[in-house]
Amino acid sequence: MTAATACAELPLDMPSPALRYHRFGSPLEVLHLEPQPDGALPQEKLRVHMTCAPINPSDLIPIAGAYRHRITPPLVAGHEGVGVVSEAHGPWRVLEGRRVLPLRGPGTWQQSLDCDPRLAVPVPDDIPDHVAARAWINPMTAMAMLQRWPVEGCDVLLSAAGSNCARLLAQWALCCGARSVTGICRSVHHREALTAMGVHVLDQEDHTAINAAAARADRLFDATGGRLADRLLAHMPSDGVFVTYGLLSGAPISPVHMGARVRRFHLRDHIAGLDHGEWQSSFETLWALLRDIDMPAVEPFRLAEWRQALHWHDSHPHVKPMLMLS
Repeated sequence: MTAATACAELPLDMPSPALRYHRFGSPLEVLHLEPQPDGALPQEKLRVHMTCAPINPSDLIPIAGAYRHRITPPLVAGHEGVGVVSEAHGPWRVLEGRRVLPLRGPGTWQQSLDCDPRLAVPVPDDIPDHVAARAWINPMTAMAMLQRWPVEGCDVLLSAAGSNCARLLAQWALCCGARSVTGICRSVHHREALTAMGVHVLDQEDHTAINAAAARADRLFDATGGRLADRLLAHMPSDGVFVTYGLLSGAPISPVHMGARVRRFHLRDHIAGLDHGEWQSSFETLWALLRDIDMPAVEPFRLAEWRQALHWHDSHPHVKPMLMLS
């Protein structure tokens, strides 16, 4: 698709366009730009004019239908992003003109949305948009896992080490006093950056080295599942803790390898246990962690160029596509 064709999909007079899907399927097939008229702002909501939003695997998986048991289209896509409060009522008017993360509400791949002010997270002035837009899913997952399963003095092993969450786990584990961090990586694109962080990188096909690393791992954070997870579990010491937080392989861990040392982490379960005050205070910790962190570069795309952005997501795993919504 050419830039001219992409722009033709977004008429100049379309009010507040949103990227929505009405059925489950391939994102390229089921996503469509549609108008999202604003109307009057409800008293209990904030109106946020979105600035930018990243494209994450966690945004695309629901569109394909993985969670059809708990979500029902039509829905606006996207979970993360940053924007500016354009309208508010009552005590929330102090947020007008402020940048916020409008989280846990309507999809973020749209130019304007109304959200719950108790869940909207104010963004400190010194946090740039490209960091703020990615400050929730991966950072909170990494931080919460390290708080729940401390790594001080531990040998830590990470699968899918080039993923955004694993990169954060690696950096923060070292800051938390891990004795060593080893990462299993499939792509050569990530090796240099991980090594610069202080991570010992293993090729995913080097089974001998992987088995040896698993045998000395005190903490293992796994985002893949499937055969790799089974191999790691088979070689881990009996007192090691194996934390599973993703299934990038599409396959679960074999029941024969499941045991008391396996722990599951789901972000949705973690945030469900937080009251509004705990939700807001968790970001105070995250902002401090994110002020000095290495995050992947971004490639900007206008909302009308969303198809190019999806193709970029599939072909450039080391650079994050960012939808520019303002």
